[in-house]
Amino acid sequence: MAGTLKGKTILMSGGSRGIGLAIALRAARDGANVVIAAKTDQPHPKLPGTIHTAVEEIEKAGGKGLAVLCDIREEEQVRAAVDKAVERFGGIDICVNNASAIQLTDTLSTDMKRYDLMNGVNARGTFLVSKCCIPHLKKAENPHILTLSPPLDMQTKWFAGHVAYSMAKFGMSMVTLGLAGELKDDGIAANSLWPLTVIDTAAVRNVLGGAPLASMSRSPEIVADAAHAILTKPSRECSGNFFIDELVLAEEGVTDFSPYGPESGQPMADFFVPDEAFEKAQTKVKRQPAG
Repeated sequence: MAGTLKGKTILMSGGSRGIGLAIALRAARDGANVVIAAKTDQPHPKLPGTIHTAVEEIEKAGGKGLAVLCDIREEEQVRAAVDKAVERFGGIDICVNNASAIQLTDTLSTDMKRYDLMNGVNARGTFLVSKCCIPHLKKAENPHILTLSPPLDMQTKWFAGHVAYSMAKFGMSMVTLGLAGELKDDGIAANSLWPLTVIDTAAVRNVLGGAPLASMSRSPEIVADAAHAILTKPSRECSGNFFIDELVLAEEGVTDFSPYGPESGQPMADFFVPDEAFEKAQTKVKRQPAG
């Protein structure tokens, strides 16, 4: 992975913890500037990290950070975050749509307040943050929009049981699909990235399955390394893709995924991953030389 993000400015929604923070730290090790635009200004009783601790980690890793308190459902706050990023670092090279809300409840169990939260943060927030970054991305040398959302594999099994969340999450991917075409002539890449397996995040530990599921999950660094590989590619040659982390890294020559865990052995498959992605992953690993 020879590319570097040195000197690049990344505006990221969310990023106080988990996958977003891992992506930020990977970029920081190159010497990137990372703007963390998120809501967690004060410590949460159950969730680690704030926008301020994230910036501390970014700067310890070798990058420059900027913490901006921002609810991406609010247009004025998003525009202000973008303005602060440009004022501090002179522009924006990369937009990472990481912020997401989740609740895996069936239709009758999903109240409309939660429906509005998920669709407001996931689909609308991704659209809004991207929209506000685009004028600055048009001026960048190798501009990318990367969204943490799944392939558009429109099957009933991905919607049944959690219609509201699936609509919100696939809405993010629809933004990718549309922007890839809309921004092609501007040379701005728009891609999505999704993990092949469950990732050990606060959502996994606090919302989905707790410690048992976390023990079957990979670390966020696998997604961060895949994101780095994508964001260092030429933007005019890499757009409109729905990437899967392991497949990205396999293309980069990675053959040993054990450093990403889990310690228990075989990781659990994630939601929304098409069957062919698993088949492709198994084939790619088998094709690699042993050791």
